[in-house]
Amino acid sequence: MVQVLDLPPVLPNAQDEEAGASKFCPGCGHGMVLKTLAFAIDDLNIKDKTVFGCDIGCSLLSWNYMDVDSVQTHHGRTTPVIYGVTRANPEIIGIAYMGDGGGLAIGAQHLVNAAVRGEKMLAILVNNTNYGMTGGQMAPTTMPGQKTETTPYGRDCSVTGKPAKGAEMVSSIVDPEKTYVARATVSNLRALRKTFKKALNNVQQGGFSFVEVLSVCPLNWRTNNVDTWGRLKTMEEFFEVKEFVSREGLEG
Repeated sequence: MVQVLDLPPVLPNAQDEEAGASKFCPGCGHGMVLKTLAFAIDDLNIKDKTVFGCDIGCSLLSWNYMDVDSVQTHHGRTTPVIYGVTRANPEIIGIAYMGDGGGLAIGAQHLVNAAVRGEKMLAILVNNTNYGMTGGQMAPTTMPGQKTETTPYGRDCSVTGKPAKGAEMVSSIVDPEKTYVARATVSNLRALRKTFKKALNNVQQGGFSFVEVLSVCPLNWRTNNVDTWGRLKTMEEFFEVKEFVSREGLEG
């Protein structure tokens, strides 16, 4: 079983550390994504052959979240590190875990080439429409009109261009015969678990999988519970939640 390890808090102190408090900010979606991924790994009984790589950003806090072999990489370099691992040992199930900046900005070239080559791995991109760890600046996925630290009046697409849509980009360049591409959301964890299982099954069959997960960042969004949920539903309207590429025979 993939044990979800005791987690140090965001601001460590002895009492919180003893209690195993979450290391993520209150309300952050990363914990939900990671726990759902752990369930999928357990469902498929692949813990002992899984290698998990995480990027710099909020995603780096996941490096010891699960009891699997893990590696932390430089920003934007998680994808090549993981396909390097799987090329060295094809029996490995490699997972590259990153944010929208690590996957669609500094790491975009690695994601594109891994997808084109059909590397045997799963790339997970958590999309919360901002650079969360460094204070909430505009990211590649920031939505039109969205206010961030670097777009205080809202994102102006005539100046910055339109938001990047990872799943659409990847699905347009892959070989559909050996690829799984989907966008899921933390608003439906049962569906996300099935998505992860399909993606991992595709990797076990030698294919490349990409899953973009719409997530939440209430600290930088400056939203309460109700507004956070509303923002996520708005994201789901802008970033279509569906399977984009799925070959036959994958079970969720």
